[in-house]
Amino acid sequence: MQTDMRRWQDWVVFTLGLWLAVSPWLAGYAAHDAATANGALAGLALALASHFGFTIDHLSTEWVTMGLGLWLLSAPFMLGFEANHVAAVNAVAVGALIAALSASALELDREIGRLLHRLTTGH
Repeated sequence: MQTDMRRWQDWVVFTLGLWLAVSPWLAGYAAHDAATANGALAGLALALASHFGFTIDHLSTEWVTMGLGLWLLSAPFMLGFEANHVAAVNAVAVGALIAALSASALELDREIGRLLHRLTTGH
């Protein structure tokens, strides 16, 4: 069950990464250089990380996708494209979904679950 959930989450992250990579042209904000570079690079990185999640240590790829999701939440403000509504909403929405999926996958991981149990119970 745990592997099936991870596969499902990785496929969603992969799809969102591909969307993010092409969204500047499909959603019409390719004229904004920072938003376009952010979307293309972060999208490709997400797609690659989720792809590697299928074949290598899953836990490390989940941390990478979590970091990228958190980056996307702040990118419009850090890179100055918050005024471009479409680009900003796209980055924040995809970032929130990615962060939630990564957090969910990390929660499902047995080692993280054991660590959280030890921290909360003191055992």
